[in-house]
Amino acid sequence: METSSRRDRDAEGRARNARPRDGLGRPLPYGAPGVERQPEGVARTPDETVREAQRLLDAGMPFHAHEVFEDAWKSGPESERELWRGLAQLAVGLTHAARGNAKGGAALLARGADSLARYVGIPLYGIDLTGLMAWAHELTDRLPGPVDAATEAPRLTR
Repeated sequence: METSSRRDRDAEGRARNARPRDGLGRPLPYGAPGVERQPEGVARTPDETVREAQRLLDAGMPFHAHEVFEDAWKSGPESERELWRGLAQLAVGLTHAARGNAKGGAALLARGADSLARYVGIPLYGIDLTGLMAWAHELTDRLPGPVDAATEAPRLTR
């Protein structure tokens, strides 16, 4: 059996799946209409990051919000990397929960909440760390019940 070794590549030649994606980041067949992907490597201020991620969460697109947080964690100061990574983990946890993967969702929600815990008491961009941690634990307690990403989207700020 012969398989094709051809891989999708981006403009710089890096491997990148070009299949369209749905709102939860699941690959769709080539040619199917999908949700536009978030551009990678966008430099945003922390406030812009929070606003854009909240917009995507509210639209039921936590996978795409995770990509916004990932840009912040990769480009931000070392002292804030765990903050942005924890927020990305919460978004991916919601993604998995909405896809029906309760075990993966719970694990990522817990990991994200743990990452945020180190910043509690430090005012950072109006992010409601205590509220987000409570949200993650409460959502985890309700799994494996049905989860709608837009309905369950957390508020990032107070």
